[in-house]
Parts: sequence; structure tokens; C-alpha cells
Amino acid sequence: MSLNLAASNKAIVLNTFDTLFNRRDYTAAERFWSPDYIQHGAHIAPSREGLFELTKALPETLRYENGFAVAEGDIVILHGRFSGHGLRRNWVVADIVRLENGVLAEHWDVIQDEATEAESKSGLPMFGKAFAAAEPNGSGGSHD
Repeated sequence: MSLNLAASNKAIVLNTFDTLFNRRDYTAAERFWSPDYIQHGAHIAPSREGLFELTKALPETLRYENGFAVAEGDIVILHGRFSGHGLRRNWVVADIVRLENGVLAEHWDVIQDEATEAESKSGLPMFGKAFAAAEPNGSGGSHD
């Protein structure tokens, strides 16, 4: 695999996540998601429209922060944090994306509520180098 292809695929996926989740630019996001997009996430309705509708329903405070990205061939894996979604805990997420002709064609995810410092048996944060502040509303629950 070409290092240029891996770098290009990572850049495409990171730009795509920023466009949808941080900038909320749905018109631009349509260019990054295939019309035939396949969604494997159990909490998201099928197709890119299902993803867009979920995102539109979330608070404007929603933010995606990437920790790292790896790519091999047409697959990009992101390790990131979603915050500001209105639930009690941030989510630490592994997103697995398959690209086809430079657009997102398929997606899987693994989502976990972010542990607090008091809950972390290792004493280490799940994301980044420091523990995150609690969500401002302090209510709600996990994503389950």
C-alpha cells in the first residue's frame, strides 16, 4: 500500500468527521458519504440519511475530537471522543470506515462511555492524556 494512499484516506475521513460532527455542514457532508453508504452501527438508522438525521437531532454542542487514525488499503480506523451530545458521559469510539472511490462507503463502530478518574482501575484516561470534565448537564445516562 502506498503511504500517499494511507495519508490521503486518513485526511479524507478526518475532514469528513469534522464536516459533519463539528461544522454541521450537511451539504458538504453529502459529497463525502456514498449515496449507497452502509451503516453497521446498531444505534444509527440505515444509509447516510439515517446518520445525518441522527446528527441533526443531537445538540449543537456535539463535538468530535480525534486521538489517532490508522489506514490500510480502503480501511481507516479512528480513535476519538464525542462530547456535548447531551448524555451524562462522553463517548470514546473506535470508528472503522471503508472508503470506495474516495468516499465513505461503509461504517462500523465500537462505543464506550468514558470512565472518570475515580472509575479508572488503571488510573489512566481512556482518551488523551487527561481525564475529561463531566458533561455540563450532569444528567441523562449512557448510550444504552
